[in-house]
Amino acid sequence: MVLEIRDLRQKYGDLEILAISHFAVAHGIYWIKGENGAGKSTLFRTLSGMLPFTGEVVIDGRFDLKKHPVDYRLAMNLGEAEPLYPTFLTPADLISFVSEAKRAPSGQSEMLINALGINYLNHTFGSCSSGMVKKVSLALAFLGNPKIIILDEPLITIDKEAREALFSLIKTYYAAGVTFLLSSHQLFQEEGLEVTQSFSLKNKTLVADL
Repeated sequence: MVLEIRDLRQKYGDLEILAISHFAVAHGIYWIKGENGAGKSTLFRTLSGMLPFTGEVVIDGRFDLKKHPVDYRLAMNLGEAEPLYPTFLTPADLISFVSEAKRAPSGQSEMLINALGINYLNHTFGSCSSGMVKKVSLALAFLGNPKIIILDEPLITIDKEAREALFSLIKTYYAAGVTFLLSSHQLFQEEGLEVTQSFSLKNKTLVADL
């Protein structure tokens, strides 16, 4: 299995948000659905290592988030739904930093910058629109050599050209062995992307859609 979750519990104070006893997927493109407030973003942030939790999350049967935190995070990338970055930073600053942290191959960041049309590298984030910030967050999600890329609401605020570039990147990376977990309120099939399977987040757990 590319990703396996066992006995994952996530709480905010005394309120339990997630209770996933077991979830496992092989290589594929998976659509994670759920109503607003169902816990999708919490799940994605937990899987990316941003939030503490109880239970186990393992990539490729080898990299346990708690036991192998560096290797796990190198294998797992997240593009957040509504990214927020320090207003004084520039896209160039952030892309350079994440490229180094993710051990990105030579030329990869330039490829992503060109593909997504990030032609405002030296603007501060404080002067960027939400769509401009979103394109940077998408570029960051593809940096390095991830085994899994999570994209939370990747289609919001981006233009048609960026959407086309995004789906081209997903298809290219998928063909190279990368697994995707995607969330969206829009049908991916209508955008020309076929998903392997869809799951719904209901009653704190993931349920396969028939």
